[in-house]
Amino acid sequence: MRFYRNVKTNFTYMVSDFLAGILAALLTGLITRINIFASYGYYLILGISFNVICIFLNKGATLYNVNIFFYRDRIIKYITRSFVYTTAIVSTLLFYVGRAEVDVKFYLVFLVCEYFLLLLSAFTGRVIIKKTRKHYPRTILLGDTHIYEKFIGFVNKSNLNLNIIGHVSLNSEKEGYLGSVDELEKIIYDNAVDNIYLMDNESVEKYFKPYIQICLDRGITVGLIFDLHYSVNAHSYVSSIGNYPVLTYHTVVLNSVSRAIKRVMDIIGSIIGIILFSPLMLIAAIAIKIEDYKGPILFKQIRVGQNGRRFYIYKFRSMYVDAEERKAELMKLNNMNSEFMFKMKDDPRITKVGKVIRKTSIDELPQFFNVLRGDMSLVGTRPPTLDEVNKYERKYWRRVSIKPGITGMWQVSGRSKITDFEEVVRLDTIYIDKWGILLDFKIIIKTFFKLIFKEKDAY
Repeated sequence: MRFYRNVKTNFTYMVSDFLAGILAALLTGLITRINIFASYGYYLILGISFNVICIFLNKGATLYNVNIFFYRDRIIKYITRSFVYTTAIVSTLLFYVGRAEVDVKFYLVFLVCEYFLLLLSAFTGRVIIKKTRKHYPRTILLGDTHIYEKFIGFVNKSNLNLNIIGHVSLNSEKEGYLGSVDELEKIIYDNAVDNIYLMDNESVEKYFKPYIQICLDRGITVGLIFDLHYSVNAHSYVSSIGNYPVLTYHTVVLNSVSRAIKRVMDIIGSIIGIILFSPLMLIAAIAIKIEDYKGPILFKQIRVGQNGRRFYIYKFRSMYVDAEERKAELMKLNNMNSEFMFKMKDDPRITKVGKVIRKTSIDELPQFFNVLRGDMSLVGTRPPTLDEVNKYERKYWRRVSIKPGITGMWQVSGRSKITDFEEVVRLDTIYIDKWGILLDFKIIIKTFFKLIFKEKDAY
């Protein structure tokens, strides 16, 4: 891995920004008529230190990454953010920690010069690199010209320093090509090639392996381009396991820190919920037992959790004990326009106490124990039943790619008015695609407002 370290970093931009910082200090000295080399070069050291911190933050924001696309708004945003953070750090160290006697006029003028020169460095550096690409690694593309159109567009938007000199055909066609793949070794020699990219539309092992070996034997760098595009909003990243490169696609959040924070929120939130609502749960349990002393207090049912895991969901029993047996005969009265979910107005299986605890959502309070156990989350998708999942088409399975929740996007989007299952799926997948800690907080807050100010139709 040591040979791969910093290979994605464009050091030309870093050097350009560093020189911009020195120029900013010199220019500021001329404007303010302060000798920056006096007092042991204190002002020059200040300018260099400011610039080094800013460059470090820019690198952390991947601004110098060769793969980043050069969009003006993105570049300006990254530079501005790093500049503001650096200003806050340096100002704090100068005026509050070190209490240095810095000429305030010099410092303010320096900040203005530094910011505009950093922007100028980014944009002029981009132009200079594009103009001097002929001096960069000579690159050929193995494959038909049309399959590389999008790839070349990406290269032109990125900071990749490539000098693409032509294509090599995979067949005998030579018009518009440097030659055919059978002549690859001669083409490499004749054109002093440094890099080759292969668009992997066929089996690498069976088709490209011999040509990869030819390149490696000659010390030519080889890049495999996996032309794999999916209609879903999939994220991707490249990693390695041992000597095996791995291209990973995912539609759920894989950030371990965010997931850990969500789990901590679930644990703390469920414990608070259990303690806070324990008197209410005790009253509900007594009321259920008084109305129907022969039946259990809790209703326990198998639900489908994350990626098909099965678990028992707990609710206060709001129906008569034979409710599940009677469900089949009531399916014809289902208010949902789908066989995948069942919801019925004035369901005859609901007890008198059940109507009250459903209307107030008290029946769902035992689900805090599901959250504490880790089967559910405070916020997630609606946990489906086994018979619902057994009827799912493949496209609906994304709903169970995360932990189900006590509340979620569907619940706070007027679920009592939503009778279209496709809309339920849409809301659930929106939550999965846009998930974040702040979104969870928003949904929790909206849930409280729904409970307090609006009638809530339980599921």
